[in-house]
Amino acid sequence: MENTVTFETISQYNEFNNTETLHPLISVIDFSKAHERSWNGQKRVKIYYGFYCIFLKDIKCGDIRYGCNYYDYQEGTLVFTAPGQIMEVETTGEVYQPKGYALVFHPDLVHGTSLFKSLTEYNFFSYKANEALHLSERERQIVLDSFSKIKLELEIGVDKHSKKLIASNIELFLNYCNRFYDRQFITRENANKGVLEKFEEVLNRYFTSDKPNKIGLPSVAYCADELHLSANYFGDLIKKETGKSAQEYIQNKIIDVAKDHILGNTKTVNEIAYELGFKYPQHFSRLFKQRVGFTPNEYRSAN
Repeated sequence: MENTVTFETISQYNEFNNTETLHPLISVIDFSKAHERSWNGQKRVKIYYGFYCIFLKDIKCGDIRYGCNYYDYQEGTLVFTAPGQIMEVETTGEVYQPKGYALVFHPDLVHGTSLFKSLTEYNFFSYKANEALHLSERERQIVLDSFSKIKLELEIGVDKHSKKLIASNIELFLNYCNRFYDRQFITRENANKGVLEKFEEVLNRYFTSDKPNKIGLPSVAYCADELHLSANYFGDLIKKETGKSAQEYIQNKIIDVAKDHILGNTKTVNEIAYELGFKYPQHFSRLFKQRVGFTPNEYRSAN
């Protein structure tokens, strides 16, 4: 991969960070023990990870980008990456000492465990850079305690219980992260309400444009992109704020617009369905009946 530093294995990453490999599929890294970094004077370096990474960033030393955004660092910020993601580090080009900690583990570690089945439910592994998790001091200590317990298990040595115990500790840690994100959604409530208002504006603009004819129905991914959020973070935020999924919210908006169309003109149900972006009118009629309790024609007749 041209101009990209690639880490496919845990042992490769351990060696880079001056860390002993206690287990081939997982490691807890203290970056203060890593060698000073210069990246050969390069000011921008892309890094590919072939495994899951959770970074606890303690100080600003090497800004990390993912996509077009920078991570919004404060003391005690958690950053999550999934296998196959590429991060970008920007520096002054001078030598610096990295600080903080990381938990890194390969997907092969959790095959056959309950964690493997639930990994896809931890949406924060695909959040954007500006959606990092900012920890309170107490939360930061819980993270460090979790890392410490996992490292202690690695230092004990591998036996028949290791895999289950390590996977259980990772799962417990990730569940704590879910709790911390719930707290962050709440503490950023005002900002979240702003997102809701903008979401409504995006949908209003969509249905007063020619996009339904050109693109079809608005998707969660489209709306998230318009708001410069990842689809997963956007979906989680809407769920926390409204109790509905983003898809349900969109469908409710479709029904509201549809009601206005049905009562506001004499167009046929098929014409209205196409105007809203439905490829097949019967899909529109089915959704309308499910949500309203009447078919579009029955709703028109009753009103």
